[in-house]
Amino acid sequence: MINGHTELIAHIGYPTHSFKSPSIYNPYFEHVGVNAIVVPMGCKPEDYPAFLKSVFALTNIRGALITMPHKVVTVGLLDEVTPTVKVAGACNAVKRLPDGRLVGDQFDGAGFVRGVMRKGLKLDGARVLVVGSGGVGCAIAASLAGAGIGAISLYDVHAASAEALGQRIRDNYPAITVRTGSNHPAGFDLVVNATPMGMNEGDPLPVDVSRLDARTFVGEVVMRTEMTAFLSAAKAKGCPVQVGTDMLFEMIPAYLEYFGFPTTTADVLRSVARLSY
Repeated sequence: MINGHTELIAHIGYPTHSFKSPSIYNPYFEHVGVNAIVVPMGCKPEDYPAFLKSVFALTNIRGALITMPHKVVTVGLLDEVTPTVKVAGACNAVKRLPDGRLVGDQFDGAGFVRGVMRKGLKLDGARVLVVGSGGVGCAIAASLAGAGIGAISLYDVHAASAEALGQRIRDNYPAITVRTGSNHPAGFDLVVNATPMGMNEGDPLPVDVSRLDARTFVGEVVMRTEMTAFLSAAKAKGCPVQVGTDMLFEMIPAYLEYFGFPTTTADVLRSVARLSY
């Protein structure tokens, strides 16, 4: 039962956005007995800046999850953001500090990073390739940079996007070696496909799979199909892989910790979720 003591997490997106998070968070809150609820809130871009401020006028608001198309504009509406937000160029989690300041972080990439680390990949000093410098590619690159990688190569068909992301990483993490312009996958500890390429059988693949080392960990962001053609080809080479939906479930413990709720594991979240794809 929702009442004045129920803590709210606003999930703010476009009015027509499909909100999956309540189907994961709310069953979990019920499962552990936390009096909180994630509430979907559709908002048009022109109304969003004023709406975000008004949401945090609520006395029982714990925080806000931000989805498209509001992630980028959110950065300029806050009092403080993390280096991860600065590199990603977008923010998807906002909370209010006791002094009233609004601060934000970015967890789209955190789920990917937590997932590969939980599967045994050591990122300290690792060499990584991220193909795709759109929103999710930027977020993953930002979280990888924060995890202590040694070198990152960025590739996008729009070269300027990869260059801009690379410069943001250099500015915020000067110890990381950054290269752009090539998607050749040989010699990396981790290769990430942050594009829709290689989703279906017969699609062109994001990298030349024949040049993948069998020891290279390969990750995917596509969630519509679990074992994409790209992941299947990488697995056939002997590569360990991570499916796209792992990123979704692995990021939620990071959100829970950020908002000060009891944390959990991706396995528990999967067991209680009420998702319909």
